[in-house]
Amino acid sequence: MRNTVRELRSSRGLSQGQLGAALGVSRQTINAIETERYTPSLPLAFSLARFFGVGIEEMFHVEDSPTGE
Repeated sequence: MRNTVRELRSSRGLSQGQLGAALGVSRQTINAIETERYTPSLPLAFSLARFFGVGIEEMFHVEDSPTGE
C-alpha cells in the first residue's frame, strides 16, 4: 500500500519522532509506515488523516494487482 505520510510530515516540518509523539506511537512505527513496511491499523490511519486534515483515500493508495482483481 503506497502512502504520502512522508511528504505530508515533511511539508509540516515535523520529524518522525514529533509525529509519533503527536499520535501516541513510536518513531519506528512512523518510519515503518513511511517506508511501506507496515500498514497502519484503521484507527491509526484515521488518526494520521485527521492530523493532516486529509482523507484516508488521499493518504493511502492501494495498488491494483496486475490481473485487475
